[in-house]
Amino acid sequence: MSDGISVAAPAKINLGLRVLEKRSDGFHGIQSVFQTVGLCDELFVTPLSEKNVCRVFCAQMELPKKNTLSAAYEACAEVLGQEIPGVEVTLTKRIPSGGGLGGGSSDAAALIFALKNLGVQISKDAAYKIASKVGSDVFFFLECEGQKNFAALVQGRGEVVKPIPPRDDLRWVLVFPEVFSSTPRAYAQIDEKRFREKTVIKFEACDLEKIYRRPIKDWSFTNDFTSVVAEEYQEVRRALDDVRSTGASFCDMTGSGSAVFGVYEDASCLVAAKRRLSDNWKAVSL
Repeated sequence: MSDGISVAAPAKINLGLRVLEKRSDGFHGIQSVFQTVGLCDELFVTPLSEKNVCRVFCAQMELPKKNTLSAAYEACAEVLGQEIPGVEVTLTKRIPSGGGLGGGSSDAAALIFALKNLGVQISKDAAYKIASKVGSDVFFFLECEGQKNFAALVQGRGEVVKPIPPRDDLRWVLVFPEVFSSTPRAYAQIDEKRFREKTVIKFEACDLEKIYRRPIKDWSFTNDFTSVVAEEYQEVRRALDDVRSTGASFCDMTGSGSAVFGVYEDASCLVAAKRRLSDNWKAVSL
């Protein structure tokens, strides 16, 4: 075995997120453009002499005993059907949990890459089987392989990932309301709202990549989670209003929330927006 290695785990933003009907396997179908950004967790993974051991340390937050890193490690051993080298993982956490930024899933994919680099033979098919046991966003992060500017059309439960050429002119501000948005709860809220309103789900074919290529001010992306999460959390509503007020060319919530993003066409507007938003929010510009 080699010495320890460092692996970046980037965050993602959803540009549009359509929630389709629940499938027979219990997952909802989705349609979205996933875009990575320069906000990253960092994993330092060191091999151990023991087998089938995964020790995780994180100074920034207390992780539950069962977390996406331990789940990815256990799923790897299960899928491969063999003992695998033990590892110690030091996680530097920069992506907030419960923000819809895919931090836990990105961490899981990064651990799979680390295990491969440490000599564990993991085929692409095996990696996808591992992802299916850990989380739907893991499929995307396996495809992006740590790239900080990577985009893809994502469908199915998240397992259908079609990479597309990423734009290099997108300037972001991320705002983090101090609320944790549960993804299972957000899906349940959408189902409840549709049942209550007797909503008939009819999604016309939509060329998401074509929208992605338009000028930012002409984007027509919508996130089905935004209305239900903003209805529950006034902090999300206020964050959306505040980002819009800074002159963002486009603004929405990412994933199932609660992080809100603004996209800016002008660098000076981005700087001014970040300065203004930082008066009331935890905010980063990318």
